[in-house]
Amino acid sequence: MHEYQLYIDGTFIPSEEGKRMQSINPFDRSTIASVACASKADVDKAVAAARKAFDEGPWPGMSSDERSARIQGISDKINEKFKELVTLEVMDSGSTYRKAKEDVYLSARNMYYFSKLAARDLTEPVEGLNKAGFSKNIILREPVGVVGAIIPWNFPLKMAIWKLGPALAAGNTVVLKPSEETPVTAMELAKIIDDLGFPPGVVNIIPGYGHEAGEAIVKHPGIDKISFTGSTAVGRKVMTMASETLKRCTLECGGKSANIILDDADMEMALDGSLYAIFYHQGQCCEAGTRLFLPENIADEFLGKLVEKTKKLVIGNPMEKTTDIGPLVSEKQQKRVLGYIQKGTDEGAQILIGGNKPVDKDLKNGFFVEPTIFSGVNNKMTIAQEEIFGPVLSVITYKSIDDVINMANDSMYGLAAGVWSKDVEKAQTIARQLRTGTVWINEWHLISEKAPFGGYKQSGIGREFGLDGLKEYTETKHLHIDEIGERGKKQWYDVVVPKG
Repeated sequence: MHEYQLYIDGTFIPSEEGKRMQSINPFDRSTIASVACASKADVDKAVAAARKAFDEGPWPGMSSDERSARIQGISDKINEKFKELVTLEVMDSGSTYRKAKEDVYLSARNMYYFSKLAARDLTEPVEGLNKAGFSKNIILREPVGVVGAIIPWNFPLKMAIWKLGPALAAGNTVVLKPSEETPVTAMELAKIIDDLGFPPGVVNIIPGYGHEAGEAIVKHPGIDKISFTGSTAVGRKVMTMASETLKRCTLECGGKSANIILDDADMEMALDGSLYAIFYHQGQCCEAGTRLFLPENIADEFLGKLVEKTKKLVIGNPMEKTTDIGPLVSEKQQKRVLGYIQKGTDEGAQILIGGNKPVDKDLKNGFFVEPTIFSGVNNKMTIAQEEIFGPVLSVITYKSIDDVINMANDSMYGLAAGVWSKDVEKAQTIARQLRTGTVWINEWHLISEKAPFGGYKQSGIGREFGLDGLKEYTETKHLHIDEIGERGKKQWYDVVVPKG
């Protein structure tokens, strides 16, 4: 069993109150790690260390090239520890082995990308304002200060990188709180950062519970910005608490993404894409394709084939390379998802496949839910409106393009969507009418570190990734530089300044 302490000010230390929590393997309920649990006092220590590292320390004042090299070192070390990190991610989160390999690879790639952004000069002229012999005007991008980063349990390592990469690249210091459900790979990341000799206090990683450590981070007056990924319900609370000190916030929250199939789509590709959209990582993705919209004229055929393909998905030990569907992250999440399935039945939707825990005795200890498909779903039903975060698909039929666009947009969420059609121009026309931050055409789940990612409406505020994501971690400063050079030529003196 692994043992982890808090990582504060460049040192691994126990929590102030000596509290610890256990990380449980969702497949067999074995304990894989004992982890120090941060209290408010520990948050105070971490913030003080980050504050000092920013206000007095070398990190913000380092050359961009040096910061870039340090950040790239994290990417290199992730690649060196690839196999170990994959194994720990599977055991800690229930991710399938194939998915975890992709996550660790992308974590290294994402951090490498941000290392290159760290070396980029973001200074730019103010368009239309510069005038030779009068003034020069430029926009500076400066680090916000101390960033409080709070991440969820579905992509533990990748989410940590999503926060640390841009924050560090912009010159900030960080207090990162991983989820209490999945703290292990974040603590391995702390080891990597420590081994690389980052200046003390630049990165502090403190696992803890949201109601204690998370709230303390959000409310702390020494923190300048909150970067949060999680549910919309918690995002609202974060925004409310952060408002007490007018903290800047990036919030990447929930989704109920519409997956729209047009009747001219490549059916085999759309079938596989729809399976991937909903059942990837057991549906525990904020941008999963949880609402499948089918035209009435192909709905029966499409659904029949979709059910047959779903039957072939392998539910099993997530460490096995042949496994398609692993367990959910916890017993609590399992009960939550099963509760939504019951709600769907109660409201009149029909289960075509799944809907229960697997009966296989080899899976009895795991937090499994069968891949579930509902037909006869009305877009106003609970299962079509609320984020389930599990392997549950709501299938809704439509008559016209206007009809499906209206239903797709009839949601408090606006994170992602997809359109499947052989007519790419028609698909783009639909995509432009969808109120979401990402729209895939004949694709799903492809998120690039080079392109902004985030939501409309109650799916969040701000963007991750790309230049937009980096700028979320900066303050904007306008610098006006006089080029007149002589007092007598400054016409504004005539307005206020006495003559003589």
